[in-house]
Amino acid sequence: MVYTRGNMKTLSLKLDKEIFEETEAIIKDTKVARNRYINQALEFYNNYQKRKKLSSEFAFASTLSKESSTEIIAEFDALIEEDEAI
Repeated sequence: MVYTRGNMKTLSLKLDKEIFEETEAIIKDTKVARNRYINQALEFYNNYQKRKKLSSEFAFASTLSKESSTEIIAEFDALIEEDEAI
């Protein structure tokens, strides 16, 4: 369930007991508000997921350019061999 309030959204969620207890211990030690801590955690995880996706896209593009580069090198080699035969 999500509620809108200004620039903030209210979110109702269920956490595993262990995760909740660990989070409560951390926010108690760090003296960070639970809301702020969860916002920071989600921001961190969102950035991680964006980098992971970008890395996957770069890996795919790299394989495409590798194939293209191999074809270009083969064409240049063929041109050089033709030139040397003349």
